[in-house]
Amino acid sequence: MSAFSLPSSAKPEFKAGRGRASLSGSACKTLAVGLSCWIGLAAGQESVFKEKLADANLLAQIRQGGFVLYLRHGATDGSRADRAPQVDLNDCSTQRLLSDAGRKQARELGFILQRAQIPVGEVIHSPMCRARESAQLTFAAHPDLLRSEPLLAYTANLTSEEKKPVIAATRALVSMRVAAGTNRVIVAHAPNMADLMGYFVKPEGTMVVLRPLGQSRFEYLGSIPPTHWDNLLAKMPKR
Repeated sequence: MSAFSLPSSAKPEFKAGRGRASLSGSACKTLAVGLSCWIGLAAGQESVFKEKLADANLLAQIRQGGFVLYLRHGATDGSRADRAPQVDLNDCSTQRLLSDAGRKQARELGFILQRAQIPVGEVIHSPMCRARESAQLTFAAHPDLLRSEPLLAYTANLTSEEKKPVIAATRALVSMRVAAGTNRVIVAHAPNMADLMGYFVKPEGTMVVLRPLGQSRFEYLGSIPPTHWDNLLAKMPKR
């Protein structure tokens, strides 16, 4: 298991609201001395990071709640890139979008999560159209759980300075503890996790299981690529 922490001088502030994670207004102002330390640490992790598949035991734990499930958006149309730097968050025509296969994948994940009996208390998604649509399709039965977080924007199109508040906000959301009996889902992008902990999540549609430890710390537990769900569900004890 890999644990990641942030120097106290660089901890982003966050607060809880109605049982949900909520970034404070000063989350973007926590980029003082020390931020480069944990960004550097994350970059250093890239060469040694080892992905591991979630097993039946971890799935059983997720069903009890208390985890952050970081979901990379569904499969996209690779022939259509973001129109950086003129990406308009309110105009999906300027962005790379889900493919038909990605939309199907997102819908199927919704049924998978129900079958797996994974409790979800909130779904926080990137403002990019592909992440928003993934969240909407996967959790179509519970639209009230969804909310957009501007600070989960796609970092590959950003400068180093522009990335800093996004990385800080992402760390805050994956570190803030989650109550037992529910899980926090974050639907965002692969480059964001690569910037945070040296892990470029792939393929699209992969779910990363994290244990939030509080105080800007979290622990990586395992990953669930789309093709791995069948293996996990087959090992679930029948009730």
